[in-house]
Amino acid sequence: MDKPYTSYNPFFIIPFILWIMAGGIALSVYDKQTLFAAFNTHHSSVGDMLMEYITFMGEGSFVTIVLLLLLGFSRLRNWWYFTAAVIAGVLPSLITQAIKSATRAPRPLKYFNEAPWIHTLPEWPRVMERSFPSGHSCGAFSLFCLLSLLLPPKFRPLGLLFFVCALAVAYSRMYLAAHFFEDIYVGSIIGGCFSMFTIAVMKRYQPAFFKKR
Repeated sequence: MDKPYTSYNPFFIIPFILWIMAGGIALSVYDKQTLFAAFNTHHSSVGDMLMEYITFMGEGSFVTIVLLLLLGFSRLRNWWYFTAAVIAGVLPSLITQAIKSATRAPRPLKYFNEAPWIHTLPEWPRVMERSFPSGHSCGAFSLFCLLSLLLPPKFRPLGLLFFVCALAVAYSRMYLAAHFFEDIYVGSIIGGCFSMFTIAVMKRYQPAFFKKR
């Protein structure tokens, strides 16, 4: 049985580092309302339609489906991948939910008392509680970072596409008035860093999963 290929993927990790730097600067320069309004109040009819679909890529059901579908690849049909997928797919979500319960931060709609300037549509969920951090952003960055680290060498450039997909999910959460910038920022860091840590640890113990019998 071949070992699954895992490595540093600069096409995801470098944009991820730049995102962390840029996001940190944005948080230090702009206030809560300015950052939220910059994303939520700039909208279009196309964006209104697309964001509902894009945000789905950060949901637990989507993450689970994708991770299960990867079992269709023979090189990932083993206990090493299954263990890595469970750790990277479940633990970041549990951490995020624990922080949500501890902070009990209000969502934008509640924080701004459903101000008329907030862009919403009747069909969008009107969530009010447990804002920090963003679970969708965490799920998306965890999934797409993991995928980028599992890519064979010739497919590494797809890591940039995976980063764009993860960032699009984070963006959608503010567009849909579900989160503040700090929510998606911290959620993305938890998800992305946890996947990198998981793969680093799992690669360290790879020999234990592929002992010749």
